[in-house]
Amino acid sequence: MQLFEKLVRLIWGGILKLFHIEWTEKKWTSFIQFVKFCLVGVSNTIVSYLLNIAVLFLLKNAGLSFDYVIANIVAFVLSVLWSFFWNNRFVFTKEKGEKRSVWKTLLKTYVAYSVTGIVLNNVLSYIWIDVFAISKFIAPIINLVVAVPINFLLNKFWAYRAK
Repeated sequence: MQLFEKLVRLIWGGILKLFHIEWTEKKWTSFIQFVKFCLVGVSNTIVSYLLNIAVLFLLKNAGLSFDYVIANIVAFVLSVLWSFFWNNRFVFTKEKGEKRSVWKTLLKTYVAYSVTGIVLNNVLSYIWIDVFAISKFIAPIINLVVAVPINFLLNKFWAYRAK
């Protein structure tokens, strides 16, 4: 067992003991996978947000009313590639003997993230920015509350699903 997993079991196990709850090994495996996904998600969120802000600053003098859409798309394309790399290597690792097409998984990852990364984020951004007058710099953070759980489920049960 890796140091990371031991640390997660120690911390979360202590919390569970407070409530007299015992977990099966299967629950521990799923929970540790979710924690790893969250860690990748945090790094992905930071990368995506920084890319989004960078594009907004690059386009600030262009006079575009839809600069946040361009920023969302650029951030999406590059951050999904980042996320795929780390999820493939750290979270949804191949089981012994499992065959996985990197290109097929990458394509499925882009499709899964498209649901939230392009469609949902742009719809929500429009609502936050144009309807509720929330800052272009805050809207992507609000979108995460909806996008992260959907992304985990789509990746776990579809993009990285073993045959």
